[in-house]
Amino acid sequence: MRRGTETRKARRGEPGLLAQLRRPPGGRDARIMLLAQLLDRAGTGVWAASSVLYFTFVVGLDAGQLGLLVGAAGVAGIAGSPLAGHLADRFPVRSLLIGCHLLRLGTLCALLLVTRFGVLLLVVAVTYLGDRAAKTLEMLFATRVAGERRSTYQALSRSSANAGYALGAGLAAIGLAVGTRGAYQVLILANALSFLVAAALVWRTREPRGRGLVAARPGDVAPQTAGGEAAGPGAAGAAGRSPWRDRGYLRFALLDVPMNLDDSILGVGLPLWLVHHTAAPHALVPAFLVINTVLVVVLQLRVSAKVQGPRQAAGAVAVYGLTTLACCVLLATATGGGIWSASAALLAAAVLATAAELMRSVSSWELAVSLAPREARASYLGVAGMAQSVQKSAGPLLLTGAVMTAGPAGWLALGAAVAGLSLVQRRASLRRLDALAQADRPYVPGLRP
Repeated sequence: MRRGTETRKARRGEPGLLAQLRRPPGGRDARIMLLAQLLDRAGTGVWAASSVLYFTFVVGLDAGQLGLLVGAAGVAGIAGSPLAGHLADRFPVRSLLIGCHLLRLGTLCALLLVTRFGVLLLVVAVTYLGDRAAKTLEMLFATRVAGERRSTYQALSRSSANAGYALGAGLAAIGLAVGTRGAYQVLILANALSFLVAAALVWRTREPRGRGLVAARPGDVAPQTAGGEAAGPGAAGAAGRSPWRDRGYLRFALLDVPMNLDDSILGVGLPLWLVHHTAAPHALVPAFLVINTVLVVVLQLRVSAKVQGPRQAAGAVAVYGLTTLACCVLLATATGGGIWSASAALLAAAVLATAAELMRSVSSWELAVSLAPREARASYLGVAGMAQSVQKSAGPLLLTGAVMTAGPAGWLALGAAVAGLSLVQRRASLRRLDALAQADRPYVPGLRP
């Protein structure tokens, strides 16, 4: 009871967002990395708001070419996470992250010179490969520098990233209002500049301990128990273990794909459902992004403070499923009313989609780290990072091709499916945590396991 009381008092006494950003878990290096992420995401926000219009009105791509371009970018993004994890087992994370920033700097500058569609396809694919790899490397870096306080660091990262996206979108709006070829080129250069500055900031950080290698070096001796035996499967040979042969972890990564659907619901489902199936005014669409950005910046740190450790993160997965179900129910009911009732339902759905995102942000990363063997986290986290990339490619197709085609029943089916899968994910995660805890328990002669 005393420990629980002390924990609650400590949480009530936690400093606010700005104070935490000044003194984040990980100290100076974490503070520099958060600033680098802010600038990186600001550039990404500029690109996200202007890229489709640039390719349409400046490059002159038709709808089919644009769809192929987006598809290629999505596939390249899926490959970026495991590639980053694989390389992080062998090279310093800091150097790899600098390389990703410089790679995207080069590809974006190349866009200003590319006119052939085949070359453009390759350049955009490489850009998104570097983008997804950079996000995975940032997660690996944070896992090392923030240690057990990684959930707090993740909350600060999410808040700074959303602030960056909002800043980038605002800058893009100025360029889009001008609308000239030169204005679009300035926006591309602004994004490229953000990568250059981010690379310079990462260069100022120090390599995490162990020269930044998240996995143990070859030749390291596994710790032994008092009985002279290896400490268990989590220690002996874990550095050489492949996540592609770990069925339990692959199951987690697969189930994590639908646990990221809030992203497509907010960015694709809500706007299209409003336009084609409700009486709500089209001017309501920007409010969804505003609601999401404000709530994430304001609430992310508080939500993370309430979810401590992998077991509570597993519980947050179930909350994610129920919140997504409630969001889908509101979307299904938004078609039956007038302007005011539809608008209220859609705004409430945006709030619930953001609440689901908050739950996902504190559960997905924590479980990805905790369910991986400590000595092989780099390659494991690379596989876990694929879930978000797969969702970004398949989620919009699922919503437009199946859910919204089926009408309100489609939303109800989606919500029920996500809620059911979230319970499966929670149970599987808890069972794996128990197995890992049993494997790490020291051997004592004479005691039964």
